[in-house]
Amino acid sequence: MERTESGARNGGAAPYRFGDIVVDPAAHTLLRAGVPQPVEPKAYAVLLALLQRPGELIGRDDLLDRVWGHRHVTPGVLTRVIAQLRHALDEDPQQPRYIQTRHALGYSFIGQLEDITGAAVAVASEEGGETPAAVVPPPAEAAVELAPARAPVAPQATLPVWSVEEPVAPVRASLGHWSALGAIALLAGLAAWLLIQRHAPPPGSVAASVAVLPFVNLSGSRSDDYFAEGLAEEMRDALAGVKGLKVVASVSPATSKDVADARALGTRLGVASILSASVRREGARLRITARLTDTGTGFTLWSHTYDRELADVFDTQSDIAEEVVHALLGAIPGEDSALSKRLAATRSEAAFDTYLQGMQLLRHPDQPDAADQAIVHFGQALKQDSGFARAQAGICHAETRRFQSQRSPTALDNAKAACQQAEQMDPGAPEVDQALGDLYRVAGDPERALQHYRKSVQAPDQAMYAHVGMASVYAAQGHGDLALAEFQLALKLRPDDAYIYASIGYQQYLDGKIPQAVASYRRAVELDPKNADRWGTLGALYMGAGNNVAAAQALERAIEISPAADTLTNLGELRYQHGDYAAAVALRRQATTLTPDDFRAWGNLGEALRADPASNPADTRKAFDAAASRAERYLRAKPDDAQAVALLGLYRAILGDPAEARQLAVRAEALGGQPGEVALFNAETFALLDDPAAARQRLQAARAAGIAETQISSNYTFRRLGLWSPPPSAGTSRGTEPPAPPSSAGHPAGG
Repeated sequence: MERTESGARNGGAAPYRFGDIVVDPAAHTLLRAGVPQPVEPKAYAVLLALLQRPGELIGRDDLLDRVWGHRHVTPGVLTRVIAQLRHALDEDPQQPRYIQTRHALGYSFIGQLEDITGAAVAVASEEGGETPAAVVPPPAEAAVELAPARAPVAPQATLPVWSVEEPVAPVRASLGHWSALGAIALLAGLAAWLLIQRHAPPPGSVAASVAVLPFVNLSGSRSDDYFAEGLAEEMRDALAGVKGLKVVASVSPATSKDVADARALGTRLGVASILSASVRREGARLRITARLTDTGTGFTLWSHTYDRELADVFDTQSDIAEEVVHALLGAIPGEDSALSKRLAATRSEAAFDTYLQGMQLLRHPDQPDAADQAIVHFGQALKQDSGFARAQAGICHAETRRFQSQRSPTALDNAKAACQQAEQMDPGAPEVDQALGDLYRVAGDPERALQHYRKSVQAPDQAMYAHVGMASVYAAQGHGDLALAEFQLALKLRPDDAYIYASIGYQQYLDGKIPQAVASYRRAVELDPKNADRWGTLGALYMGAGNNVAAAQALERAIEISPAADTLTNLGELRYQHGDYAAAVALRRQATTLTPDDFRAWGNLGEALRADPASNPADTRKAFDAAASRAERYLRAKPDDAQAVALLGLYRAILGDPAEARQLAVRAEALGGQPGEVALFNAETFALLDDPAAARQRLQAARAAGIAETQISSNYTFRRLGLWSPPPSAGTSRGTEPPAPPSSAGHPAGG
């Protein structure tokens, strides 16, 4: 049946509402649970065609004619967009709720539409099946609320919210909590604000404003991508320091590719001009072709090709920046020399090149030892220029990240030493203040962290990171309103930055808002699809929600990019839950070789060995001994990590030290953090201590905190001692299950 509109709907087609989906033809949007779902224009047109004739079979040729004009298009194109729509609608093609395939014939919409008054409009399936029940979509704020399910493997027990360091893949679940009222108020405010931002019209452009697009590498080798990307980052940061010039802090490659037309891109970004460039490096020669385009007319304001020696890279960058400033602002006394200084943190071309390689490894960790390799590059840059403070700050950043992801106290000591050296080399450098802020934050010194963040926020190129860092500190202190304000400022600076969406997701994870965390991480990987850490984290989030199929896809996608230890551990957890203990042992053993200092990797290996009947008991004890000794060393550096304390208690119980195990369990609960995971680990500890009543009490607390039933039902100890029995709602996490992850050609992909 065709829908007819009247009254208020005369201005355009009314939205279609079914389940938690809202399709608005006038706005050209598709929302699922309040979250925008990206689909290609052709896929959107196919969906509208199906919705306009609900319940009717629409032939393949009819759809091809209607959407593509049937010119030079094969039926496979239609199959692809149907798959894209099913992903956007979170639909299983084997059990369709909305789009039914009639093989060799066509497709039909079989969902249940609601009319404009909210009443359900039944759509009968042509197969005569039962009509699905209507699901009323939640209001906007409810869409942002998350079920308190937990990821099975947590990043780190004490990481502050909205970490400025790249959020690391969860390794066993841990949740940080503020006061209940503060967390609820902050998440509700953030939820509403984010929804407004995602649907707000693009801002008008400012006359003196520019977006620096990612520079294109024309050198003929992907190995030179870091050089072109690094030049663009340096250019953007230098221009951002020019008074009176608005610079879009970052434009992702996905954004610049999505909108090829300069005028459309200018409208989307709210800028009056766009700087684009191509870079070709051949031997000792460098060729850069730069163009400044007016987004109002699409005309070129200025363009030039620089063909110079590679050693002249700093002068070339300065010349381009000066031309941009002159074109947009005119001559500014003293600005040219200031630009040159900002673009020449070192006068060694070799040190600069090595530094860019290190930064690329930190931005895109496509190898399991990316942080280690970055440290090597920064160290080499310092050998080439011993006064290169940015390279020293880079070591501090990388070591801080290693401490967060690998629980390595040595990394924390190294980070402190590197930051102190950087501060001595250039105490006023914004990069150094930012690195010091991150260091003091993870080391548990919030006041000193804020002191340095307040300095680095004054530098445009560091402002976003500083705002997120301050939000992290405020949230950890329970100041939800201050954290929200800082995070909003960061997102305003970089509305399409993958790192910020990952940071949002990490905070949502810490607060148990798993479906929203999934949505945020999915957005992050859409913007930066080659980041293995984010795919791995999203896989862990799916595990926490009990969606193991989607989790496996995401984790396998992450491993295809880079087999990181956390990802291998989580994939091993999936094998463990399915009873494939030998595979779990193999994966977790591989994880210990990648992060030998991480106590969690050794504890997870011991867990798999303990369950595997083919394992040697001596190997099991050796693994738990290694886990316990490393956990003790880590806790000397981070004594307030409740999850680590609980895990050490579990290791001691397994190793036959009941008195210390009980003391550690009590201490973990007294710390008050990560209640779901602490309850789960302590339940196993008390079970091993032959205290089933205490174990059952903590299992109940773990479920109440949102721990997925799969984590409980697959536990070796609980099953062996008969402590597991299905709860009334066994098999599902509380709240809405996260959507399935997107897929890409050639392999399954994870969120």
